[in-house]
Amino acid sequence: MTSTEQLVVPAADAMPEGKYSFAPSNGDFSGVRTFAEQVKHLAAANYQLAAGTLGEEPPAGTDHETAPDSVKTKTQIMDYLKGSFTNLHRAAAALNENNMDDPIPSKGNRTRLLMLIDAVIHSSEHYGQIVEYLRMNNIVPPASR
Repeated sequence: MTSTEQLVVPAADAMPEGKYSFAPSNGDFSGVRTFAEQVKHLAAANYQLAAGTLGEEPPAGTDHETAPDSVKTKTQIMDYLKGSFTNLHRAAAALNENNMDDPIPSKGNRTRLLMLIDAVIHSSEHYGQIVEYLRMNNIVPPASR
């Protein structure tokens, strides 16, 4: 979790607020997410996966892995993203040898451990998109500096 967070959060913060509405448009990119939507989607999925791992209800507004409508500005999005990783850390801290293989019926019987692995994989996939969006705007991702 920590390694993924250390890549994602600085990369999301590297994009200027005025570019958070950026979406690729040169080519066949119809329907792609804006930069802000990428970050909010990643964070909402983190909240969903952490809640599933902990056996809790996910926060309101994370349905379909989207953020609540109230999350709009860069500051709000960054706080939302950081909070999602806080929840993942809490979920990881609750994992132990006795419960990591417990199936979660509401999540297709995926285990608690698999839910957290999914969070890392999903965040990594979207980190790649975030990096591409940064580079399309001539911004070198923090991890590459």
